[in-house]
Amino acid sequence: MSVSYLLSVFVKELPGCILFAGIFMPMVLLLLLIAYFRIKLLEVNEELAMAQDPGKVLLNYYGQQQKPRRSGQKEKNSRTFK
Repeated sequence: MSVSYLLSVFVKELPGCILFAGIFMPMVLLLLLIAYFRIKLLEVNEELAMAQDPGKVLLNYYGQQQKPRRSGQKEKNSRTFK
């Protein structure tokens, strides 16, 4: 008996729902999970590269200090005394 004959008999006797739910779905879910973690890892690598770039470190630091002003609000001035 060859392996291909045994495999063909096994697949013929196996119900389709077991084949789909027991083999196909777990593999698809595993591949989706791997793809999700790969995307997240790429995002983290980009953030680390930006944080480690000495030219952008000061830009990131000063960019966090200067937040956009809301329209209609006056800027607080520490030099004025009441």
